[in-house]
Amino acid sequence: MPQAILIVHESTGQGEDVAGVLKQLGHAVRMAAGSRRLERHLQQSGAASPELLLVEVSRDSALAAIAEARRERPELPVIAYSARHDDDLVDRAVEAGADDFVILPTYPTRLRIAIANALKLHALSGQISRLRRRYDGEMGSEDLIGNSAAMRRVGDLAQRAATSNISVLIEGESGVGKEMVARAIQGSSDRVGKPFVAVNCGAIPENLVESILFGHEKGAFTGASARHLGKFQEADGGTLFLDEIGELRPEIQVKLLRALQEGEIDPIGSKKPRKIDIRLISATNRNLAELVAAGGFREDLYYRLNVFPISVPPLRKRREDIPPLVHHFIALFSASEHKDVQGIDNEAMRLLCAFSWPGNVRQLENMIYRAVVLADNDILTIADFPQLIQMMGVEDEPDGPAEGARTTSVPEAPLRAADGKAIAAIGSDGQVRSLQQIEAETIRLALTHYKWQMSEVARRLGIGRSTLYRKVREHSIEMPAADALAGPEG
Repeated sequence: MPQAILIVHESTGQGEDVAGVLKQLGHAVRMAAGSRRLERHLQQSGAASPELLLVEVSRDSALAAIAEARRERPELPVIAYSARHDDDLVDRAVEAGADDFVILPTYPTRLRIAIANALKLHALSGQISRLRRRYDGEMGSEDLIGNSAAMRRVGDLAQRAATSNISVLIEGESGVGKEMVARAIQGSSDRVGKPFVAVNCGAIPENLVESILFGHEKGAFTGASARHLGKFQEADGGTLFLDEIGELRPEIQVKLLRALQEGEIDPIGSKKPRKIDIRLISATNRNLAELVAAGGFREDLYYRLNVFPISVPPLRKRREDIPPLVHHFIALFSASEHKDVQGIDNEAMRLLCAFSWPGNVRQLENMIYRAVVLADNDILTIADFPQLIQMMGVEDEPDGPAEGARTTSVPEAPLRAADGKAIAAIGSDGQVRSLQQIEAETIRLALTHYKWQMSEVARRLGIGRSTLYRKVREHSIEMPAADALAGPEG
């Protein structure tokens, strides 16, 4: 999988040699002359942010640069390199934080293996660290995965909400990651490490909602053979996350409102209320304002909950977040399922970025899980996503117009290349060009004209999407990087 690699070099000649090898391997390479320029590169975000660092070690300043990179970007893999074989230098570079050390000159295969191992090591350690922070209630806004402006805004709001005990209402479609946002708020607040109790209000049987939320005393009702604390008391001192809060019955809404106003609850069968100290974060995939207008949700409770709203956009509105999520899930499931899947090729990533994901991040997660479990190779390809291909309607037969669709007759014009010239049937040698040459040029023109929207290109060319993908491979047409295709939905 091509990576964005930053080379920090002291010797221009050696830096260029390394850059040449990396470019042969298909990586995007940038160079920084000396460790003094490293800080600016480390602070860059989005597509400009390096995914791996190669540092030339020839003086102590380079070792300091490695240590600085490890402090600023702990998740960033670092490989040191030098033309000097010195065991002491290798030891010092590793102590400073380098994951590997490469002696120049070296073979491309050695660099490729070093890069793959460093990326895999950091992906795995990152997942372990994230899971540990989640288990310990210490997740922060920096653990929210996504480079889009929308998710950066969500992370910023989560950070701001964490500074107080204000009631937060997280809105968004099912599967967008509302619970992760709630955990990030908890992990960035002064309640970090305290209990985080999540409740899906829509999944609790109606006759058990009150008992599960507020608890009951022994003998309070038939079958109550023991005392039950309830979720509010379980979360005491920490955070209670109520998902799908719009599903609560009116009588439960009344008790919830009292608990928030008075800071106490009334367990079923209890003779006196119990004081509680919780931070309430609620979430919904429904429009609570519309529910209030329709009489399905208490207005006073709505205003009590909706003090600090955070809206998490659906995945189709932030497609640039798909690549980092895909890499995250591949690393996670490769480790948990003991598979050696290291990445995904560009064609499969473009397929994932083109899908609308009605189930949002949860659906993407399940799709990657299945692909990793069934994968036969170390790189996922389009063949590992047969269900997705079927859902997207990739067929070998072109799609005709929808039944009842209106068609407009327009004058036909010759296909023209980017320079405005018509695609020529006669070559510069005066001979008729082969059908393969004309087909390749036509496909390139169509891909550029329709901005690589594969469904539209296939429809306009009168072929199926799978046929189009095959012809792109046959003609060795280089497709742009996935993040270049990901943008706001039109």
